Amino acid sequence: MSEREPDPAKQEAFAGRVLQVLNDACLALMTSVGHQTGLFDTMAGLAPSTSEEVARATGLDERYVREWLGGMVVGGFVEYDPGPGRYALPPEHAASLTRAAGPDNLAGMTQYVALLGEVEQRLVEAFREGGGVPYSAYPRFQALQGEETASVFERVLVDLVVPLVPGLTERLRAGIDAVDIGTGQGHAVNVLARAFPASRFTGVDISEQGIGAARAEAAAHGLDNARFVLGDSAELTGRYDLVTAFDVIHDLARPARTLSAVAGALRPGGVFLMGDIAAGSRLEENIGHPLAPALYTFSTFYCMTVSLGEGGAGLGTVWGERTARRMLAEAGFGSVDVHQVEGDILNAYYVARPDGAVAGA
Repeated sequence: MSEREPDPAKQEAFAGRVLQVLNDACLALMTSVGHQTGLFDTMAGLAPSTSEEVARATGLDERYVREWLGGMVVGGFVEYDPGPGRYALPPEHAASLTRAAGPDNLAGMTQYVALLGEVEQRLVEAFREGGGVPYSAYPRFQALQGEETASVFERVLVDLVVPLVPGLTERLRAGIDAVDIGTGQGHAVNVLARAFPASRFTGVDISEQGIGAARAEAAAHGLDNARFVLGDSAELTGRYDLVTAFDVIHDLARPARTLSAVAGALRPGGVFLMGDIAAGSRLEENIGHPLAPALYTFSTFYCMTVSLGEGGAGLGTVWGERTARRMLAEAGFGSVDVHQVEGDILNAYYVARPDGAVAGA
């Protein structure tokens, strides 16, 4: 035990920091409610309004709306004029809180706070007993992740991510075979299938619910070049010109086996396009990262523990560029380039080719 007496100024400053954490955690929950109920979206289009007017515009209960508005005012999200009792969402705040903001909408991300809280006691048990929390304990996770990534895919996938691979846009227009592993609700596949009707796309996932949602979206868009199958990415079969994986490899129980399966499934000249967390593999590399606390929390509460719960590697935040490059090399990828794209602050994109592959062959 340290014998050093605490510095009173540092002690007071840290106590203030902890109070801020508590307040901000509560604000995150209130922000999530504002997103889910459409309060932010509605208020962005309203003139300064009373709580009754906001409730009427949203179709919500006024008493709940009034209490929520109070939290948003004291938290600095909403402006309040006490004379007429009117509330306003500044446009500068709406730019980070509304669905119209697309990938810049941070309010949607706060939904994960409540989701992770739902499994807190199971995680505490895993701290004591080892093992992990199973994927089945997160029934809302896939839907939230689908919402989070949809706006990113819509904005950057075709125009910014695909062109990271030289010549890939032209090959997709001409017609190739592609598969997306860990496809979730399949939105990436459906975006690509709409953009490149001459190519054939397959989405693979172990979730029946996700595959069902993916098929429904494809049917709604009349896509006959997109199909979705239940399957384990580590057992990938078939031959493809393009394999994609978006924010999935670090979660898997068998990431090394999956990467080897991907390398084996690529045709000559094929390419693996992988989007994954833009972070370092070492703790010291992540100090100062703008989302570092969130990344370590998501890893502890979901990524690492789900993998461990399946008897897997539990990579968590050990995954990063160093680890990704090493594991890709071990799987047989001799060429790996890493990029980031504007509009996606979470992911780095890896363009990987097996040993001896020739681009566009």
